[in-house]
Amino acid sequence: MTIDLTTEAIAKLSPAELISTLRQVSPDDPALTGVDIDVIARGIDPRKLGRDEFADLLGALGDLADGGADLDLARMDPQNFARIISRASKDQVEAVTARPGLRTRVLDEVFRRMEVHFRTDRAGATRAVVHFKVTGSSEDLYEAIIADATCVINKEATREPRAVVTLGPVEFLKLATGNASAPVLFMTGKLKVKGDLGFAAGFMSLFDIPKA
Repeated sequence: MTIDLTTEAIAKLSPAELISTLRQVSPDDPALTGVDIDVIARGIDPRKLGRDEFADLLGALGDLADGGADLDLARMDPQNFARIISRASKDQVEAVTARPGLRTRVLDEVFRRMEVHFRTDRAGATRAVVHFKVTGSSEDLYEAIIADATCVINKEATREPRAVVTLGPVEFLKLATGNASAPVLFMTGKLKVKGDLGFAAGFMSLFDIPKA
């Protein structure tokens, strides 16, 4: 069976059909040649997907990318990435982050983009280390090191932090896509800070968060 993944064909597929198609195609299938992940992203509206369908779709894209297809989340336009993450419901985010491989893929990508979107003009002479603990079905630690007008992300603790921020995956993804305020999350008990509360509250202002 010939699989059609042209822009026009993708636009006509229902979410279930798109997921099924992506699961059927192999990473080296000629049908994937020239397929733009942003074309797929523009057709994704989490609000039209079921709880597990959103995770299924991201998982299918991830599996193809792992196999060598040019469909890695890192290639997705910042606005498209922010849009699909910000529109995902609490249940959908929890379904994504309940799958270990998919959880790691999404969190890694969000933190990678923090390095890219760091505002050197706002950093000035700031030197600080912040540890993020993302809880939920498991706990992941990411370290952000701000120094010399750059931001470097590590997936382990290498330095003493100025602040340790602990929050769930839903709250973290909302914060990272500009759909939540750190002070509000703190006041409602959804974000906990150990260390320099003032610095942690303004930390996200050091980043140019794409608008969905």
